[in-house]
Amino acid sequence: MKKDLGLVQAVYPMPVLMVAAYDENGKVNVMNAAWGMICALDKIALFIDEDHKTTRNILKSKAFTVSLADRDHMDVADFFGIATGNKMSDKFERTGYTAVKSQHVNAPVIDEFPVVMECELADVVSNEHMYCIVGRIANVAAEERVLSDNGKIDPEKLNALIFDQFQHGYYVTGERVGKAWNAGKEWMKK
Repeated sequence: MKKDLGLVQAVYPMPVLMVAAYDENGKVNVMNAAWGMICALDKIALFIDEDHKTTRNILKSKAFTVSLADRDHMDVADFFGIATGNKMSDKFERTGYTAVKSQHVNAPVIDEFPVVMECELADVVSNEHMYCIVGRIANVAAEERVLSDNGKIDPEKLNALIFDQFQHGYYVTGERVGKAWNAGKEWMKK
């Protein structure tokens, strides 16, 4: 029997996304965003507040990057979530991490994170229920060490962080337990 828990954000897993953009002076700002997802073949939606420094930078620069945080960089990924660029002007510099300008959009690529989506601002959806930045993915780049033999990103090598909204923990992905669009195939025959 299920027990009522009240209002809980009961979606698991949530990604740990590193969203980066330049300010008007070309300074890098990065934030940790768990409320984001792919929303079309070439689009990503980020459900982030208007008052974030990164949000304001995206609106000005019309571009941003989204990196997947991994186990090796959990401490800095978490720092990017607890520190605000609105109050800490040297937030990125404190980490000692490096950023290079994307070759595809006007946004920084954080070298340390293994996978990055380089995005152009496509839309802003704002209404009484949500504020959403929508990006058109211009390119995806990945470190060779996280690629499988077929040249695609391998979740078992990536060690991507996932966020748990129930207990506020970080976990790592990796174990493959089935093949999508195949595991339920037998039910089609009934």
